[in-house]
Order: sequence, then structure tokens, then C-alpha cells
Amino acid sequence: MLKGTIGSLLMATLLAGAPLAATAQEYTIRATANSNENDEDYDGLIVFENYVENASNGAIDVELFIGTQLCSKGAECLQGVSDGSIDVYISTSGGAAGIFPYVQVLDLPYLMADDRIAEKVLRSDFVNEMRDMALEDSGGTIRLMTVGNTGGWRNFANTERRIAAPADMEGLKIRTVVADLPQELVKAMGASPTPIPWPELFTSFQTGVVEGSKNGITDIMGMKFPDAGLQYVTLDGHAYMGALWWMNNEKFMSMPDELKRVVVDGFYQLQQATFASPKRKSIQAYTDFVDGGGDLYVPTPEEKAAFRAAAAPVFDWFQENVNRGPEIFAAFTEAVEEAEAEVNAARQADMQ
Repeated sequence: MLKGTIGSLLMATLLAGAPLAATAQEYTIRATANSNENDEDYDGLIVFENYVENASNGAIDVELFIGTQLCSKGAECLQGVSDGSIDVYISTSGGAAGIFPYVQVLDLPYLMADDRIAEKVLRSDFVNEMRDMALEDSGGTIRLMTVGNTGGWRNFANTERRIAAPADMEGLKIRTVVADLPQELVKAMGASPTPIPWPELFTSFQTGVVEGSKNGITDIMGMKFPDAGLQYVTLDGHAYMGALWWMNNEKFMSMPDELKRVVVDGFYQLQQATFASPKRKSIQAYTDFVDGGGDLYVPTPEEKAAFRAAAAPVFDWFQENVNRGPEIFAAFTEAVEEAEAEVNAARQADMQ
């Protein structure tokens, strides 16, 4: 009885101020994530589903499709969002780069220092600017709803040796996605980028097709990569693993304002869930990695500065080669500077 009462109070608090529409179902949102139920994307979708269905008082029904039931690759899934066969889809920046190349700005290395900075940036007007760009470039069909997280921070991991400096990466075959930017970063570090589909990566480690990757610890442990020989992880945190949540713009715009508000607030709840989920899951993942014999290395500030210096050519490459690169780079770096100022001022105030 107590549990039910607490649950009712929590839901009442969650929905305070949210509009309640008619109880009859009026809209269905078909949402897909090419992941599994252990992933942060799934956590976010569960929160989104629960919030939207309750806050709309049943006017919106959310259907979840986890895995590859509706589509399997970024371009295919985004085409589904564009034509309306899929209402909501989550991609990494690499997964969307073929259609919106400038979203790779989220993968530029060593620009955001920590979670507080990243989360502030992803709640800023920078995301609104990227939304406007995507709407324009998709002919008004694909709307960026929010940017969350999918796996924490990208770190360099490999099967061969500890990486404490860029020179330690010389000659290593590092798995990347097909997108250009991560390949340019790996080349800047002196390693060899090797695009490999995610489902093939375990076997590729076993056979030596690749010797390293750029992943977060929850992905590494979730895919059991240490069993394939991945035993070295360097916590350089070169990129925040942004998750871009896209929605069919016609579906969103067809809703009355009170239901648009519910959907927008639902994506806020989703974003907060994906911000939190990797923090909790990474604790056990790091423990399991070390207990299994893994080598976990934290670079010194001086070593991390050396990694950033080695990666500097990637910034020029991005602005010179990516469509609308200078525009989005300026917006992103401005948002980072503003976030740093706000967060550091808040820290200073809290320390008084």
C-alpha cells in the first residue's frame, strides 16, 4: 500500500503543471533504438514512454521497437523518420553524419572537460541551432528533439599495451565507424583507422583485424570485449558520447500545443535519464574490468594536454571539409565557453 502511495505521489509531482488531454488515444509514436534493453537508449525510451502516455492522459501511445525491427543503419532509419514510417529514432553522431555531416562536431576531441560542461552545452541554444540546420537540410521532415548520452565518454582501448601518450598509439589498428571525423582523429594520433560494423567487432578483436577501439566502458563490458583480448583502457575522455534523438517533424507539428508540450517535456525527461544512466552503470563496469585483469590508466593533466595537442589538426580538418563546419564549430565552441563560465562560477560559489 505504501509503495503504491509513494508511486502515486511521485507521478503527481512529475506531472505537476503538465496539460492533460482527452483520454481517448489520438496519436501513436513509433520509437526505435538499434540497441538492447541494457543500453542507456532503452532507459531513456522507457522514461519517455511512461511520461508521455501519463502526461497526455492516454492521448498519446508510445510503441517501442528495440533492435533492428524497423531499420538497422543510420541512413535507413533517418529515411524512415523522414518519410514517416518511424516517428522517433536515436543515432550517434557517426550514424547521422552521412545525412547531417556537421553533427560530427559532437565528436571533436577534448573540447568538453566533464559531465557538467557537456550537460550544460546540450541544454543550450547550440542544440536549437543544430535543430534548425537539420530541419532546413531535410526539407522540414526531420526534427532534432534533444541530445542525450549513450555510454558516457569515449576512451581509447586496445589489446596490445597501455596508452599513456599519443606515441603509444603508433601503428595500432583502431576500429572506427565509417564517418570521417573519428578516422581523422585516429590518424592524427599515428594509428590506423579501420571501419568495422559494431556486431563484427568482438570477432575482429579475436582475429587481430583491429587492435583497439574508441568506446565507453559500459559498451566495452556490455559486449564482453575483454573476452576477445581487450585489456587496456586509457581514460582520456576524448569525446562525450552524444545521442541525437530525431522525430518526424510532420507528426510533431500535427499535434495541438498541449500535446507538443507533453512530447517536449518527455524528451527532457529522456535526456535526464540518459545523462544519469551511464554514471551508474559505469561503476560496476570499471570494477568488473579491473577485477578481470584489465589495465585502467588515468592520464595526468600533462599527458592529456599532449593528447589534445596531437588532435589539433582535426579541428582544422573539420572546418575545411565538413559542410557547414565553420558555422557549427563556432556555435559549439561558444556554447562550451559559456558553459565553462557558468559551471565554474557555480563551483566557486558552492566552495565559499
